[in-house]
Amino acid sequence: MRVILRTDIEKLGKLGDVVEVKRGYARNYLIPKRLAMLATPSNIKVFEQERKKLEEKLNAQRFKAKELAAKLEEQEIKIQVRVGEGDKLYGSVTSSNIVEILKEKGFDIDRKKIVLDKPIRSLGDYQIPVKLYPGVVATLNVSVVKYQEESNDQEDQGE
Repeated sequence: MRVILRTDIEKLGKLGDVVEVKRGYARNYLIPKRLAMLATPSNIKVFEQERKKLEEKLNAQRFKAKELAAKLEEQEIKIQVRVGEGDKLYGSVTSSNIVEILKEKGFDIDRKKIVLDKPIRSLGDYQIPVKLYPGVVATLNVSVVKYQEESNDQEDQGE
C-alpha cells in the first residue's frame, strides 16, 4: 500500500515521501495516528497544500527537542543502589529508574526513549543515549553508586 508520510518516521522516511508499506501497518497505525495518508492523486494535491504547515510544525518540534537535549546533557543523574558482597547490585538499574529521577528533576521523558541495550548491573559511570526526536539524541551522564543510609548520628545527638 502506498502512503504519503506526514511526518519524519525513523527507518521509513521523511515528511512528504511516498513509501510502500504493508496494509496492516498503514490501516492500523500510520493512518489512524495521522502519520501518513493514502497516496491517491487527490490526497497528493491536498498534501502539497498542507506541506508548509507540517514542515513548520516539525521544525518547531525539532527545535524543542534540541533545547531539551541541551538541558538533559547538563544534568548529572546519580542513582543510589543497594549492593552486596563484591559490590554486586541487588537487581539492576533500568530505564524506568532513570525516568523516575528525571521526573524528580522536572523532566517528562517517556521510558521508551531511553536507549538501554541491557539493564545496568554494576556500579560506575554510564553515558546513556535518549532519542528525543528523529535525529536528536541527548546523552545522559548517569552515575550508579552505593546506597548510603542516613546516619543515625544526628538522631543520637539530638537526644
